[in-house]
Amino acid sequence: MARIYVQNRSIVVPGDLLAEGEDVVVESIFVERVGLKYYATITGLANVQQEDGKFKVSIIPLEGAYIPRPGDIVIGLVRDIGLTHWEVDIASPYKGILTVQEVLDRPFNPATDSLKKYLDVGDYIVAKIVAFDRARDPLLTIKGKGLGRIVEGSIVEIKPSRVPRVIGKKGSMVNMIMQETGCEVLVGQNGRILVKCPNRELEEIVVLSIKKIEAEAHTTGLTERVREFIRRERSRRGV
Repeated sequence: MARIYVQNRSIVVPGDLLAEGEDVVVESIFVERVGLKYYATITGLANVQQEDGKFKVSIIPLEGAYIPRPGDIVIGLVRDIGLTHWEVDIASPYKGILTVQEVLDRPFNPATDSLKKYLDVGDYIVAKIVAFDRARDPLLTIKGKGLGRIVEGSIVEIKPSRVPRVIGKKGSMVNMIMQETGCEVLVGQNGRILVKCPNRELEEIVVLSIKKIEAEAHTTGLTERVREFIRRERSRRGV
């Protein structure tokens, strides 16, 4: 029989006893098992769910760097250009590598052509992680719908650990923000967010809303508070 010592979505710190017993399923690398006792190894939000008579325990980290995963959509900043590839800052301990084959659909000759014509240092891009195994830097692509160089909008940066709260369950939070403002919001898994709005006032409201989510990620009832904040700001600003 399982015993749970923390409430769902409560804050835990390293060493906190989370659960005890045989009917416990751990779904996090941030939980350490000692015998039949389970302890937190990081600061985060406890996630406790009961299913099929068992308790599933995991931790949502409140801090930490972005670690790439294949399939992730990220927003990157071009930092350097080689002969046949770009080096991209993806807000991670690892730099992204974007090869010319993942940009162009035709042969490329570095002797007669320059990568600067396509992407230059300082450009932001929406990219997908193609491969990453920690033995080499992650490989990126900008081939695909919605990917490529960013030509308009603003970039907001938050802690990568707050990304799930900005997205919300099944996209509930980010969809609410877009519905309430008429803006486009693309959330990169690396904590960079692209905001495109009809005007500057709405853009500022969206940015403030995202920062509010980041600051209050550990609280409950956040979606409705953000909705009220957006409506209040729109009314105050007359937009």
